[in-house]
Amino acid sequence: MPASPSTARAINDRLALRLLQQEGPLTAGQLKKLTGLSRPTVADLVERLTASGLVEVAGESGAQRRGPNAKLYGIVADRAHLAALDVRTGGVAVLVSDLVGRVLAEASAPIGDEAGTGPAVEQAVSLVERAAKEAGADRLHTVGIGAPGLIDPASGELRDSTGLPEWHRRLMAALQERFPEARVGVENETNLAALAEQRDGAARDRETFVLLWLGLGIGAAVVLDGTLRRGVSGGAGEIGFMPVPGTAGLPSATDCEGGFHSVAGAAAVSALAAEHGVTAVPEGPEPHAAALVREAVRRSVTAPEAARFLDALADRVALGAAALVSVLDPGCLVLAGEIGRAGADALAERVQHRLTRMSPLATEVRATALGGGAVLRGALLTARDRAQDELFAPRDR
Repeated sequence: MPASPSTARAINDRLALRLLQQEGPLTAGQLKKLTGLSRPTVADLVERLTASGLVEVAGESGAQRRGPNAKLYGIVADRAHLAALDVRTGGVAVLVSDLVGRVLAEASAPIGDEAGTGPAVEQAVSLVERAAKEAGADRLHTVGIGAPGLIDPASGELRDSTGLPEWHRRLMAALQERFPEARVGVENETNLAALAEQRDGAARDRETFVLLWLGLGIGAAVVLDGTLRRGVSGGAGEIGFMPVPGTAGLPSATDCEGGFHSVAGAAAVSALAAEHGVTAVPEGPEPHAAALVREAVRRSVTAPEAARFLDALADRVALGAAALVSVLDPGCLVLAGEIGRAGADALAERVQHRLTRMSPLATEVRATALGGGAVLRGALLTARDRAQDELFAPRDR
């Protein structure tokens, strides 16, 4: 059945807004060309979107032609302000942006366990408030949070997890209370990193891939046919619990000790570096293991012990990677997290070499292209999509 006039108008408006979001300001003629719509239809939708406060004249084209230059139409960027948070075990990073994703303010602060749950939550919320004030945002439309741990599919909140600070779980409610008009959501950090790599990073050309997070803990994000897969309980990718050779026991339902985490988590990587005589001084708040891997990469050409350490680490990473590849056949594996970022191409190439020997399924291994900003970028993209979905939604006319 053909769409009703009102439905057709809503579809056309949403298409035009998406193009303006992706391409930046466009003339009516450019919108006509990109949408395939008629000139009168484009003129009508531009008038509607301008009247609704979503689109404004952003300047004039510089085209050389007779008569006045064509008007450029762009999304009203300050129609909504967004906040994105990267919540770590020892601190928080936050940024505030406008509706098109332009970053207006950034801030970060360490938050230790010794602060206590209440003060820690207050520190994090105050950091968001200060960033919003610096950005000139009177209110926040949407807040996206990236944090370690499982997200409850029913409630959309962080599940209670051993080993993670209690203030992580309290933060979402505290932000909702402090910013009552905002839409506040939380997502697993590894999933957000994968979304960012898919949109702006190492997996831009891939519809199917797995992101392997190597940091204090171990995790994976699974993207199949362009869609992030979370699993029935939100636990898809909890590969720290995956049994692998080389451990002294088996993991349990409450402890990943004995699983892949035991051979490739930060503590295990640090111990492996010590066995090979690799030392390093951490830079900033990163895990010591990441500093060790970065130093080994730097010295691997001239220091045999550094190269042997990277080889041994790649052996361990390849154990988990091979299991993922054999089940999912993703064709592409992105190494992320602090340790994956520190290992860069040197570690990715070593893991690639081992996977080629271990599996008949061709898999390209790539290093993260977004580095330490992947989670924050993913949180911003998620917040922006959510805000635009609401603001760009069809309305009765």
